[in-house]
Amino acid sequence: MRNRKIRQTQRVIWNKVLGKLVEYIFVKHISLPKTDILLLLMKNILNTLDEKTSLFGHSSASKRFQFINRSHQPHSGMSSLLVILFLAYGILCTTGCKSPVYPRDATFGYFLYKGNDSIYNTPIHREKQYFNPILSGFQPDPSICRKGNDYYLVNSSFAYYPGIPIYHSTDLVNWTSIGHVLNRPSQLRLDKTRLSGGIYAPDIQYNPHNDTFYLITTCVDGIGNFLVKTKDPLKREWSDPIPLPEVGGIDPAIFFDENGKSYIVNNDAPKGKAEYDGHRAIWIREFDTATDRTVGQAQVIIDGGVNKAQHPIWIEGPHLYKINGIYYLMAAEGGTGSNHSEVIFSSSSPKGPFKPCAVNPILTQRDLPAERNNPITCAGHADLVETPGGEWYAVFLGCRPYEGDYYNTGRETFLLPVNWQNGQPVILEKGKEIPYIVDKEGLKPTPGTLTGNFTDRTAPFSLPLDDKWTFIRVPQKQWWKVENGELVLSPEEVSIREIANPAFIGRRVQHQCFEAETEVSFYPASEKDFAGLVCYQNEKHYFAFGITRTENKICLSLRCAQGKEEQILNEQPLNSPMVSVKVVAEKANYHFYYRQAGQKTWEEFYTKGDGRLLSTHSAGGFTGAFVGMYASGSHPFAE
Repeated sequence: MRNRKIRQTQRVIWNKVLGKLVEYIFVKHISLPKTDILLLLMKNILNTLDEKTSLFGHSSASKRFQFINRSHQPHSGMSSLLVILFLAYGILCTTGCKSPVYPRDATFGYFLYKGNDSIYNTPIHREKQYFNPILSGFQPDPSICRKGNDYYLVNSSFAYYPGIPIYHSTDLVNWTSIGHVLNRPSQLRLDKTRLSGGIYAPDIQYNPHNDTFYLITTCVDGIGNFLVKTKDPLKREWSDPIPLPEVGGIDPAIFFDENGKSYIVNNDAPKGKAEYDGHRAIWIREFDTATDRTVGQAQVIIDGGVNKAQHPIWIEGPHLYKINGIYYLMAAEGGTGSNHSEVIFSSSSPKGPFKPCAVNPILTQRDLPAERNNPITCAGHADLVETPGGEWYAVFLGCRPYEGDYYNTGRETFLLPVNWQNGQPVILEKGKEIPYIVDKEGLKPTPGTLTGNFTDRTAPFSLPLDDKWTFIRVPQKQWWKVENGELVLSPEEVSIREIANPAFIGRRVQHQCFEAETEVSFYPASEKDFAGLVCYQNEKHYFAFGITRTENKICLSLRCAQGKEEQILNEQPLNSPMVSVKVVAEKANYHFYYRQAGQKTWEEFYTKGDGRLLSTHSAGGFTGAFVGMYASGSHPFAE
């Protein structure tokens, strides 16, 4: 009886195999070179058999390729497969029929990301301690609010889509992604938007008077300032944008007073002519929640900064609070580089006059020695939140350079408790370093991929894509799909060198030291076809490691761009249109490896690529680096 069931199962499987054979030979792939067809057919058949591993005794396609290559005699099932494959090859050699051109889609079997920063190897008590940053990688300009025991945090997204990542926590430390605020194309237009344009400094607040969450932000190079709202962020359903044309400048924030009145504060040009480069002002105007419109005229409440006589620059990212009957206006000052800081003012009225508090700045790292170990720099752009128990905390951005001013991870989100000194909040006393390990009682540790060292493997892929996956600008059409658990990208007639929407799906680089790898299957028809792994900072700064065609041969190519031109760092022929590729980053050094079908070990392809080209210092702008999967039918020729 058992043998009969086994034979029945085998017949079902081989019928599927023969169906794939007919499909591949007579429908799709006659126009391909015969060896390529055979390899593709083998891969497809083995994938078909993946659910019935009892015939082979192995659980993955790569292991089955290895099994084929062993010297011992294969069993009957493998013998039958080999017969089918050689019959297929014979048919291909004798047939003269034509078929459609091979689909140019690129298929990615899995994606793996692994962090390995030494600072995270220190053991901590996760119920009493936490690591900074709480959100690692490109997570700038944090804003936070609370309703009951639930905290919500958002970050800038610039020209990446979906826009504005949003996170949820109950202890301020362990966060869970709940998607993106701007997750529909109707909410966000980024056509031809520069990468450091788009969404700046969102502010999220809860209004207890109407039980509604508001998010206000700026779309630079787009519609300007606008707000969206929802009753429940966990439902991932925010309204379409409500424009605020009367609000100029950038970095708007909304404040709901105890008496039911609402106000918007924002950065803009000063009243009259700017007196020096970087001279900005903070403005305020009333807001009507019944009509979602501003009311009356705006007025300046901060001109320049703490001490205008010293020409303070780039006062921005304002937030207004009322604490113990006093109105506090907190803002960033000094620009987003190494001189970044956070300053604070107080008043008896939301419209001022505001006076600088006794201690300013209340957060900075600009006065510390540059040669200190594991520095955190550029600290500022903070937001405050009160716990149910009456404690205050600050979230803010900072950077982790690996040498000098080089950092590839962009601006990240940090958390520190607030100390009150003579009625004034102080985030960190002057001269102190931002700690990587902070004490906090009552934490609820959860496994995650938002900070610390972790391994994150995606296999199989599924739709909708996980929250970590990000596009460059808003897709104009769906050029991605999932088949048999693999991600399939249709090469677009645009490349990552263009201000457009290339077929790229990536995730944030969250570590100075990391590994990322994927398996790609791709048959390039021309030298402009390219598919593989990309380490990306912007259109002119990236590594591209993948399959292309050179002199009518399928080859593996590593390109790098650092400016207007793309250069080939290494290139060599492949024996099949399928290969696994890997990058190992060690701060400034990026090492590249590959593994062809059937191979067990990784082979070195290129070592010590200059990873500094992916840093903000080299590339400019406000974003961090991404690593991901990419396909193009119009990738430019490398120089």
